[in-house]
Amino acid sequence: MELTRRDAMAALAAIGVAGGVTLGAGRLDTETTVEQNEHNRLRTTMVAVATVVYPNEVSGVPAFVNGVLDGRLEDTDHAAGIQQTVAELNDRAVAWYGGPVPELSTSECDSLLREVGADTADEDPNGTTAEQVRYYVINELLFALYASPTGGKLVGIENPQGYPGGTASYSQGPE
Repeated sequence: MELTRRDAMAALAAIGVAGGVTLGAGRLDTETTVEQNEHNRLRTTMVAVATVVYPNEVSGVPAFVNGVLDGRLEDTDHAAGIQQTVAELNDRAVAWYGGPVPELSTSECDSLLREVGADTADEDPNGTTAEQVRYYVINELLFALYASPTGGKLVGIENPQGYPGGTASYSQGPE
């Protein structure tokens, strides 16, 4: 199943991001090279983690994740938490595997997430690194996926909240 930018917009609507439908139209070109590198590292890290946590049936992951991040990074408080957590995850990847998350293989990225403890941790934005990775990275990605129409179909939610499916979507039973 191919994820699209339309799925990203639907996920942002379900999350409640008001400006998300513009998907980056208001980006400023005033970032320094360092800021651009950090911004790119955050995005490539989130895409790398998404390829691990998303089901194999899903394609179009980079465009979808970047579309969701366009809206999510506008919320400065939440964006700061994502940035800090992704930086910590990359620091661990460099220390344990010799390179940042985007440079790891899928199996190494999976191992990193398990070794950090994110697979079993409760989500807590103010907790341990494992709890923050669970909250700001894994749950962020999974919620966006399953709040989208395409991701919702994977688990039998044909009309996720925030996605206008019309009367046909609720007057018929599941297929």
